[in-house]
Amino acid sequence: MELLLLGIYSFFVWLIFIKLKWLPWNTATQVTVVIIPVVGLAALILLLNIFAPSSSDVRVYKYTIPIVSQVKGRVIEVPVEEGNRLVKKGDILFRVDPTPYQLDVNTLEAQLANAQASQRELEESVKGAKAKIAETRGAIDQAASRTREVSARLELARKRVAQHRELAATGAGNRFDLERAETDLKELDGQLAAARSAEAQARAGEGQAIASERQIQQKLGAKANGEFAQVAQIRAQLANAKWMLDQTTTVSPCDCYVVNLQLRPGGFVAGIPLNAVMTLVEAEGQVVALYHQNELHQIQPGNEAEFALKTLPGRIIKAKVDSVIWAQGQGQLPVSGTIPLSGFVAQPPGRYAVKFDIAERDKPLFLAAGAAGDAAIYTDHLHAVHIIRKVILRVGSYINYLILKLH
Repeated sequence: MELLLLGIYSFFVWLIFIKLKWLPWNTATQVTVVIIPVVGLAALILLLNIFAPSSSDVRVYKYTIPIVSQVKGRVIEVPVEEGNRLVKKGDILFRVDPTPYQLDVNTLEAQLANAQASQRELEESVKGAKAKIAETRGAIDQAASRTREVSARLELARKRVAQHRELAATGAGNRFDLERAETDLKELDGQLAAARSAEAQARAGEGQAIASERQIQQKLGAKANGEFAQVAQIRAQLANAKWMLDQTTTVSPCDCYVVNLQLRPGGFVAGIPLNAVMTLVEAEGQVVALYHQNELHQIQPGNEAEFALKTLPGRIIKAKVDSVIWAQGQGQLPVSGTIPLSGFVAQPPGRYAVKFDIAERDKPLFLAAGAAGDAAIYTDHLHAVHIIRKVILRVGSYINYLILKLH
């Protein structure tokens, strides 16, 4: 652009001083003719670098996602292809043989059914234990009633024996009646002992039934989130087994491209976090331009920007300034017990990155990760010089068509 301006200026100098001779061509005019473009171009370049700064170091960055299998096993299918082929979010990347994980699910489903049956059995046992308690208490009441009845009859028999003895002693009673009364008394003593033994056995049965009910209730009382503990444990194991079974199919977490695909059917994945089996490159990336520190004082978020990449010769991509990343490695002190060295020579000042937000019309463009190029930012001041920077950027973009090598 500067050469074009010099060419136009030279044409007018030739036209005015040489061709038409409107002004004399002497020492004074010659010095003036030389000074004007020098001063003008110097001022123009200085203003351009302030109000329309450019960068020759534009970079396209894209995040990469290492893919690690959650499970180990033999790979049976790898349906994706390597290269510039977009993989949509949710597309299958590879499958691991699900047979051992399906068997685990089947085993735990059987265990869950068994545990649920055991729970129902315990619940029925509780009902049986309560019925047994009711039965033993009925037996206790019956035995107690029998004991009271025999006790009353025994008391009456004792009185009759005493009466028969008094009559026999006075000679008014019959000896046979006394012996029969004593026999009845002994028989009633035996019945009372039997009744008391039956009552004791019934009370012992009640104690055993109550203990059995408490033991079953304790088993049923072990709960997690309102569910029988053994059932809850197996259900959790089953959920984990089903999750592991689902993880035998690995899907893409984003819209991205597969790079360096070496995984093949028949290979073995170990399920180790550090053992990535493939790498995905995100379809959308970010574009940054690196600027020297004194070029950024006029730049604000939202400023218009343009950049050209060497991978897209002749194409100008519109953007806006998203932000200036006010941090770089020279401003960081790592955690260490060593005192930082000041050095013998001043370190050159580092550059800061300006992040671009690509315009909607250019977002569908494929921007290769690692692509480089040139950029310009147009500030809110001195709009008249912006056109010069735009021309310079476009000329540079078309120059990218030239491949300057001898073979």
